[in-house]
Amino acid sequence: MKASSETLVLAPEPLEGVIAYREAFDRLRGNMLHIGATDAAQRRRKLQHLLEVLLEERPAIVEALRADLGKSAAETELSEILPVTSEIRLVMKRLRGWMAGSEMPTPLSLLGHHSGVIPQPKGVVLIIAPWNFPVNLNLIPLVSAVAAGNAVVMKPSEHAPHAAAVLARIVARAFPPDEVVLFQGGVEVSEALLDLPFHHIFFTGSPAIGKVIMAKASQHLASVTLELGGKSPAIVDASADIRLAARRIAWGKFLNSGQICIAPDYVLVEESRKEAFLAAIAEAVRDMYGEDPSVSADYGRIVNQRHFRRLEQRLAEARTAGASFPVGGQSDAGTLYVAPTVLTGLSPDSPLLEEEIFGPILPVIGWKDREDALRFIHDRPKPLALYLFTTDRSSRRHFIGQTRSGGVAVNTTLVHFFNNELPFGGDNHSGIGKAHGYYGFLAFSNERAVIRQRFRWAAADIITPPYTPFVERMAKIMSRFL
Repeated sequence: MKASSETLVLAPEPLEGVIAYREAFDRLRGNMLHIGATDAAQRRRKLQHLLEVLLEERPAIVEALRADLGKSAAETELSEILPVTSEIRLVMKRLRGWMAGSEMPTPLSLLGHHSGVIPQPKGVVLIIAPWNFPVNLNLIPLVSAVAAGNAVVMKPSEHAPHAAAVLARIVARAFPPDEVVLFQGGVEVSEALLDLPFHHIFFTGSPAIGKVIMAKASQHLASVTLELGGKSPAIVDASADIRLAARRIAWGKFLNSGQICIAPDYVLVEESRKEAFLAAIAEAVRDMYGEDPSVSADYGRIVNQRHFRRLEQRLAEARTAGASFPVGGQSDAGTLYVAPTVLTGLSPDSPLLEEEIFGPILPVIGWKDREDALRFIHDRPKPLALYLFTTDRSSRRHFIGQTRSGGVAVNTTLVHFFNNELPFGGDNHSGIGKAHGYYGFLAFSNERAVIRQRFRWAAADIITPPYTPFVERMAKIMSRFL
């Protein structure tokens, strides 16, 4: 049965908030050992219930994301709901094996011992998620945390309030309050929660806020998973299928109006194919969104006025600096519309080439030499993703070998996120730790080393004090050969 709107979990009043957060945390901490002792079957039942509630709330999710981000029903199904249902089903299928741990080799010097690793839950964990994919990026970490046997506090973004309200209802229906709690609200809620001694914090957002999260976590020596972002490049060489590259880059860039941490942030195209690429991406935008994307049911909107003004300012700066706009450039403050935009002629120190864009604006830069393209990438922090379009094997090896990023996709964009058999996450400036599938399970687990002596006698017994000449000789032999 579907819950009514009266079951929504609302953010507490500011004066009551700190007490409420502490009480919720203490309740979860008091129950964490019981939650951690659950077996695979019990955790699978929790995930199955979450899946059922999620599917029942599908119409409400679609309407919430239409209200918050102008997303179409199809885009919501494909980019918000499907990744979560796929994650739940994979985790349920594999969980028993993951929880069983693994045997590990034991060196000859420890003959008589048995070694292994067992994953154990970290305890009480905090998930702080962003607004751009509010269902996907809240619930996938929740699935991992529950699978690993943790108690969970969730904090969705206040910038997608309709989605946050639906998430609150889903959580309230799927879990008792001594297992999973969701708090709505603004920055003050996040700040209050970060003062609590969580055992692990999973944060998705900007690198700037990631640094704040990490500093707060250090006060309690909490471990962190940081899913951040950065300047993710798309490289197109002369061997690439230009029409295919243009279409896949356009899809990856303009999905969700470019508000994606792994969207291609700029394109480096070999100079001899630049004009062909610009023509092809203009065609791809028309094919996907029509002559006027503002009336397309498949094209979304910017989340709020603050982000709209930021993007509009960047467009104005580019125009003033003499940039060309082969595609788009239009905007409308009343509807928070920014057209799918492709521009050229930017200087390397342009804000659009220095800062993460997080919107539907795509700079295109030509290159003549591989090393020039690599230098451009290396002048910026390590990105979350790198996209390479080539049919040349040596080019593929060279660019993958000479770059660093959280993930790489060749002749496609975004789809590595949707394969939950792969680790998803950044490197350095673009993130710490991995998520999805087994890697998400590990993120919320402590891999505990266990070694046990199997017999009354063990090799280690012969090297205990008193250190006779015989013991000294044995130590020398072992250090030489073992």
